[in-house]
Amino acid sequence: MYTPQSYNPVTKVFYRPIDAAIRWCNLMAHESQILESAWDCPALLSTTFPQWPCLHINTEKIFDAVRNHELPFGFFGVTVAPGTSIDYRLLTVRHIDLKWWMFHHYPDQRPSFLFGKLPAENEQISFGTYLTLRADREALEVELKASNAALRELLEELKSIGLERESLRALVKAQGKLSERSETSYNSPGVSPVFVIVYTSSDDFSSLCTEYVSYVQNLQYKGFDIGTPASLNMKHMSTPKAQARYYEEARYINGSRITIYHQLLNLRMAPQ
Repeated sequence: MYTPQSYNPVTKVFYRPIDAAIRWCNLMAHESQILESAWDCPALLSTTFPQWPCLHINTEKIFDAVRNHELPFGFFGVTVAPGTSIDYRLLTVRHIDLKWWMFHHYPDQRPSFLFGKLPAENEQISFGTYLTLRADREALEVELKASNAALRELLEELKSIGLERESLRALVKAQGKLSERSETSYNSPGVSPVFVIVYTSSDDFSSLCTEYVSYVQNLQYKGFDIGTPASLNMKHMSTPKAQARYYEEARYINGSRITIYHQLLNLRMAPQ
């Protein structure tokens, strides 16, 4: 895209070697004088303008590149095949070819007529801009630290969940085979494996309830008051239709083979 900064009045589509050398040496202020004196005889440049030794040297560099097929050349901007005989006074090189040659053979050279204006080395940003950039950087660093901390916490949590699940698996295998109902609860993708009841009959479940009531008496649970064992209807709890939801931490009741994982938060029993 064109911008005012991209315009260079000394840039041309093609150049004669002496034209390119004048621009390369930054002698545009003396272009007319140089062309009037030695445009048709580059060999005279060193004696006619001894104060500008680069003029003769750079002209010779371009001719040398043409002779050694490093730089394509042509006639009034029209490129010809290498080795074509042509009057050196009419020889021209295209801007794009000269730029490519300069870039590869003289990488330390960046004349403005080929490469445009380079940013000033001593250009400085304002103090206000510096403070703004510094504040933005510090804010990003704080945000990065917070994100890293959150990531570490999440990884630790995921690691803990994985270890807990493996522990539960091992414990279940050690206690015995799960009932179909417990297996379904354990493997359900929508329910965290925080509670598993291992039992094989309604008698086991009744026994489990008795021991659980003794263990958690005087505790209050949402929606169910179990202040004393008498508050539980054992008839209702002994049914296969008993439902248990919302579980919290692992418990073992008197070494029984009936195992509760994660303390009951809300226990609702439906009568037959």
